[in-house]
Amino acid sequence: MKDSSRDPSPENNEFASKRTRKIADIRQALSVSPVDVSALRRMAISEGGLLTDEIRCQVWPWLLNVLPHVLEQEPETVERDDNKDYNQVLLDVQRSLRRFPPGMPDEQREGLQEELIDIILRVLKRNPQLHYYQGYHDIVVTFLLVVKERYATALVEKLSTHHLRDFMDPTMDNTKHILNYLMPIIERVNPEVHDFMQQAEVGTVFALSWLITWFGHVLSDFRHVVRLYDFFLACHPLMPIYFAAVTVLHREEEVLDCECDMAMVHHLLSQIPQDLPYETLISRAGDLFVQFPPSELAREAAAHESTAASTFKDFDLASTQQRPDSVLRRRRRQKQAEGSGADNAVARPSVARRFVRLAVMGLTVALGAAALAVVNTALEWAPRLDLFP
Repeated sequence: MKDSSRDPSPENNEFASKRTRKIADIRQALSVSPVDVSALRRMAISEGGLLTDEIRCQVWPWLLNVLPHVLEQEPETVERDDNKDYNQVLLDVQRSLRRFPPGMPDEQREGLQEELIDIILRVLKRNPQLHYYQGYHDIVVTFLLVVKERYATALVEKLSTHHLRDFMDPTMDNTKHILNYLMPIIERVNPEVHDFMQQAEVGTVFALSWLITWFGHVLSDFRHVVRLYDFFLACHPLMPIYFAAVTVLHREEEVLDCECDMAMVHHLLSQIPQDLPYETLISRAGDLFVQFPPSELAREAAAHESTAASTFKDFDLASTQQRPDSVLRRRRRQKQAEGSGADNAVARPSVARRFVRLAVMGLTVALGAAALAVVNTALEWAPRLDLFP
């Protein structure tokens, strides 16, 4: 097989040059004081993401605002006896063989599985308000494989009390509510697909495992998983539902060619393709978030208060310039300025129709849920540092 890394073609040289420049830009952003988190977010969102696990080990903590002194804390020993979550965690971890690299020696994998159990139980013990859910281990194992146990404990704890907070309630009410954003996004982009899915009464359960595992459970290639994690960590907590929407929209022809039957459509959508154009979908998801922010969709999705979205304003991003929505807006404007806006344009409802929707929302003032994180241009993305000692 031809080794593309040795291919002297102009295309390969250009790729290598871009990669080298990006690595240099990331190192520059990490070297300044204070660290340029806004630049790191741009790098995580832009094509290729953070490129290597070595870079992710350095950047992911900054995207989650986990400070160095926290990362260096030695994880405490976790007692497993009489732990209410241990048996379920053990069962899930034992079933997680496919999440480990193929060919990994059994002894090494078994050691990592023990560390995986410890990380989960440690985070739950430190935060008794959090409740374990099946699929949580799929997220934790991703962090373990990339940043190892000590860093993974600190990063997963911050993630669990912010981005994943809704999934860790005693009930699934908030999780179901987040899923309720899926159909309004699809309707705004492609009413035909939306109406077909409504007629089939397929619902949104097919996307549940995508959402609660950040696609870790359904994608077989670890490179694609960590690429999405780069993107999600750099963005708003609801970005995974936007990515779910563009994944469905990408399969428009398959969906519309399917028999309009709940079981048939559910089966089709549940079998997520492994060869998705990830960079294109990431770009579209970012554009949709800017075009149709959660505040605009909240009236239709409103059911329960979304803890992750409403408390994300307390998540420390250090300055307004580091707000993920600001990064996405700047990125979209830059793309349009480069003339690529037409190529990446997303179908939108008529101006009159959108005006009516906005008027109705304005009159009802029923923003609810994730609107709190985006209303007034995401006014409260950043908290004071002392809120998270």
